[in-house]
Parts: sequence; structure tokens; C-alpha cells
Amino acid sequence: MLGRPQGAVMTSTTLETHDAQAPLPEIRGFKLIRLINRGGMSSVYLGEQIALGREVAIKVMAPHALADETSRRRFENEVRTIARLEHPHVVRIHDVGRTSTGLPYYTMPHLARGHLGRRNFKGDEARVIAILRTLLSALDYAHSRGVVHRDVKAENVLFDEADRPLLADFGIALRRGFGARVTSAGLAVGSTAYMAPEQARGEEVDGRADLYSLGVLAWEMLTGLLPYRAADALSMAVMHAQDPIPKLPTPLRHWQRFMNRALAKMPADRFANVAEMSAALDRIERHRGWPLLVSLGDRATRLGRSLRGRRGLWTAVATVAVIGTAYALVGGGIGRPDFLTLGTTNEATATSPADAVAPMLRPLPEAPLQTALEDARRQLTQRKLLKPVGDNARASVLAAWRVDPSSQQVREVLDAVTTALGDAAAAAVQSGDDAKAREYMAGARQLGEQTGTATSDAQREVMAQAAKAIDTRMRAKETRFDRTGARATADLARDVGLPAAAISRLVSRADALPATGEPVPGDPAGSVIGSTGIALARHPVTVGDYDRFARATRREAALCREKISVLRVIKPRSWREPGFSQSDTDPVVCVSQADAEAFARWRSEQTGHRYRLPTAAEALALGADTGDRPVSLWSRDCGPSCSRRAALGASWRSGQGRRVLPGDRGYDDIGFRLLREL
Repeated sequence: MLGRPQGAVMTSTTLETHDAQAPLPEIRGFKLIRLINRGGMSSVYLGEQIALGREVAIKVMAPHALADETSRRRFENEVRTIARLEHPHVVRIHDVGRTSTGLPYYTMPHLARGHLGRRNFKGDEARVIAILRTLLSALDYAHSRGVVHRDVKAENVLFDEADRPLLADFGIALRRGFGARVTSAGLAVGSTAYMAPEQARGEEVDGRADLYSLGVLAWEMLTGLLPYRAADALSMAVMHAQDPIPKLPTPLRHWQRFMNRALAKMPADRFANVAEMSAALDRIERHRGWPLLVSLGDRATRLGRSLRGRRGLWTAVATVAVIGTAYALVGGGIGRPDFLTLGTTNEATATSPADAVAPMLRPLPEAPLQTALEDARRQLTQRKLLKPVGDNARASVLAAWRVDPSSQQVREVLDAVTTALGDAAAAAVQSGDDAKAREYMAGARQLGEQTGTATSDAQREVMAQAAKAIDTRMRAKETRFDRTGARATADLARDVGLPAAAISRLVSRADALPATGEPVPGDPAGSVIGSTGIALARHPVTVGDYDRFARATRREAALCREKISVLRVIKPRSWREPGFSQSDTDPVVCVSQADAEAFARWRSEQTGHRYRLPTAAEALALGADTGDRPVSLWSRDCGPSCSRRAALGASWRSGQGRRVLPGDRGYDDIGFRLLREL
């Protein structure tokens, strides 16, 4: 068609240059033959589906059109939605996938008869109406399923072998969340030449945006020209939003009322749906006699001027004109109430608000801002704060801030991301994941520095949370006498940026804790610090300690003789009378392993600390001092079965370092000591 915008159709010279310079993409299962067309967001190739041996058109998205994995997956989901559309005038999508380099593509039938932009329907109103009805049928089907095309234009109306028009290439990449609002460096002029003002501004659109584009297409088919013509995309979009709706040539003025509604600036002033636009087409078809009347009248006037002085001939011509006029008036329905209003253009001035262009003239686009904010909110919900690369809340809100630092929405989401990073850092501090804590705090700090919000309330709250979490963790380390952990906590405070005074206090608290081998302050068992998380008594439990336990619990004494010994009956032994004299400060003996564990439970209940017998490994890490009369000590370790328990260390009776003995009786050379879990 005439009057097409530059850049809307790729020339053969351009294609040849591209073929010579760029290799064809590689797609498993397809053989790519040549480039058919290339636009700002994608390229279309002729290819062959190898398994079926059929020609297909393969649309491959440009790398910059879908720059991250999230947008690519969203794109593929949209393609699958479109692929479910089954209508005789919608081009089917065969397949969707990725090229060898990871670019999304989809395939569709190759329709070699070309697109609407290469045909001329000027003067053929019947054919124009037929094509519009076909496209309206396809749009009605799509709209009823919640799908808006978003890119109705001449290049997306293709013809099959039967010369039937089919609607192709639903504007997936122009959906909210994929593309930017129109800028001079953005979409091709070919798309903006048909684009509704609200879509150019990056706003949400519905089916009325498609009807606007169809109105532009109708104008182009009727006149051979676009209603608005400009050199670049932004100028084109501004004209659609600001300039009055043009007037059609006189022979087409019966279409003016249709155009005034189809091309209204505000969606509310347009045809509400396909049915309304179809009804308007019906009225145009019924009243197509009116332009014939005008044409006849004009021709009669010109003929009359040429016949001046020829009264008889002029009379005959006038008679024919009157008869023709009467026929046109009667056949055209002049009696209908709306007949004389077809050419009114009041809607043109009513639907061109001056402020509609303002959003498009802002220096930065709105749609990328909304996309970035939506991504950031989604990533916050998914707890993707710093990772993965290209799909995290920090990167998204930073992108939004770069678009519009003054936006209230940006500030709110920026605070939310900052707070979430602070929460995550505090949780990592409490769980002991220092690497994560440093990462989250660094992320929050860098976000503040990059956006000029380092002193914001949200940033101050992050630091306050970190200080509180570190103090809580330090108190836990102090409770457990974990000097190593306390020093690591002080180091973490330094790394996350706490004030110097706070760090100094934390270091002092860490240094005040006992080191390994030093006694635990106030411990009734006299425990000393062992390996991480434990303290072990150097001395066994004494007779005096055990006596208090036995009296408090009324625990019966275990037997301390061999079962086969006659003395077991005549002169029994117990912890009170082991067969030799003892003072209250001597190690208690003649207690079973079960007695020792019962004592540990009682001591735990009395003190609120956790006591138990040590394992062999724990006992060997810190040797015991059993006094002048050495005794072995019960451990938690079992023998072949847990009816037999291990006693560790040489005694006055045995030089063995480890003995496995029945644990249900006492021995006069075996006592026990306690381990405290810190």
C-alpha cells in the first residue's frame, strides 16, 4: 500500500546484506534457509521442519528484546497461550523453543502470498469491508479468550493459498512486562503507526486497542495512506495521541463517523467491542449509495458547464441526473434518521485531549519502570534478594531507580528490598551463617550507596537490626562460654559496619570469657572449658556430692561385689562402704553406670544446665585428676551391647586404660565425672 512508513518493511537489499554478514541461527530439528524479515525485536526466517519436511516461518527474538531468563520464560508461556487459539483466520503456532544460543523462537506456517502491506485495495470498498469482517472475526475469537493481539498492522495480515487473510504474530513482545513504552530508539515505526495512544504510553490495554489498530488499517486500505505519518516512532506516537483525527476524502466521507469512533484518543470513546465495530460496518455497507449521489452531482455540474448554450441536450442530461439522484436517495435509505449524520466529525475534536501526549514526552519510559517494580515485588515474595543474577530484587529495584529516582513507588519498593535484606542478614547472624550475613549486609549497604539512600530510615533500621542480632548472638556465646564464637561475632560486627564503639565493647566481652582449659565460672562441678560447646570436670564426683544426691532421690545403693562372691551376702559393699575408708572429698566408687547417669540428670535439674557422662573421645581430650588412689571413670560408650559399658583410665586395681564391664553394678575402683553441654 502507498504511504507506508519507512522502516516498516525490510528491503531485499537489507536482507541480502544481513545474510552476508550474520550466520543463520541453529535450531534442533529445523534447517534454516534464509532471512525473510527483520524488525526491532525479532527476525523471521524461512526454514524446513526436518521431521515433517514442511516449510515453516521461524520467528527468533532478538537478544535485547528478552534480556533475562524471567522475561524469556514469560514469553514462552505467552506463546503457548497463543498456540491454543484455533480459528480459521488466525495463523497457528507449531512449535516453541530455544536456539542453540538460548534465544526464544516459535514456528508457524510459511504463507508465501505475502502480507496486506503489499496489496492495493484503494477504491475497492467491498474487499476492504470483507477483510475487516474477517479480521474482526479473528479478534472476537481471541478477545473472548482473554487474548489481546497488541500488534494489528498490515504486515501481520497474511494471505494463504486461497487468498484468505489470516491474522498473525500476536504482539507477545509488546505485552506489559516485556517491552518499553515507545521511545525514539524503541519500536519500529511500522508498529507505532497502528498503535493506540494508551499502548504507546505503556498502560494496560484491552481489546479496544486492537480495534484502534484495525481502524488505522481500514484507513490505510481505503486511502492508500496512513492517517498519520512521521519519521520516527516517538513522533508517530505523539501524533496518534495529540493530533485531531484527519478527514477522509469526499468520496469516502461516509466512513468518517466510523473512523471517528475507531480512532478516538480515549478507549471509552471507541467501539466497545467487535460487535459494535461490525454493526458500524453494516451501516456503511447499507449507505454506500450516498457517495454515488455526490459523485453524480459533481459530474453533472461539470457536464452542465460544458453544455452551456445547448438547451435541449442539457435538459436531457438534467433529466437523467434527477432520475439517478432519486434512485440513489431511495436506494440509499435517505429516510433513515442517521443517514445525514454519517459525515459528522464532532468526535474528532472531542477525543484528542492535549495532555494525552505528556506521558510519552517524559525523558524516561514508564513501562520498564513498572516491569522492574513488578519483578522486584515478585522476587521479594520469592525471597530472591541477591540471587540468581538477573532475577533478584536488588537488581530489579536498582533498575527501577535508574529509570525514575523520584518515583514514590520506587522509594517504597526500595525501602521494602532494603528491609528484606536487613531481615535476611539478621536471620543469618542468628543462625551462624556469617557468609550470608556479610553478603546481605553488603547488598543493603551497596544499594543505599548506589541510590543515595544510605541514611534513610530503612537503612538505619537495617543497622539497628544487625546490632540487635549480633548482641543476641553474643549473649548466647557468653552463656555457653564460647570464646571462639564470641570473637567471631565481634569480627562479624566489624565486617557489617557496626560503629567502632560497639565493636570495642563486643571484643571486650569476648576476651572476658575463659579460654580452653580454664574453669567455668561458678560451675558446681568445677568444669573447665573443653572443645567447642562442652566443659568437662577434671575431678570425679565426690562421696559428699553423691551423698546429697542419694538422700534427695532416696536412690538405693548398687551392689559392689561379684555375684558369685560369698561376701556379697555376709559383708555387702556399697558406695558408703567400699571396703576402705573415704572422706567426703574422695571420688565416689561402687556406683553403677546407671547410678552415674541418674546423678547427671539430677544435677541438670538442680542447676538448669545440661550434664551427662562424657564419651571416650571427649574424656581423652581432657584428662582427669582422680587423686592419690586412682580410679577408672564410667563413660557413655557401650560395649558389644549396651548392657556393658566402658570404664576409662587405669585404676589402683587395674592398669588397663579401657575396660568394658556390666553397667548394672558398682566396682570399688570405678567412679565417674560429668560433662556439661554449653
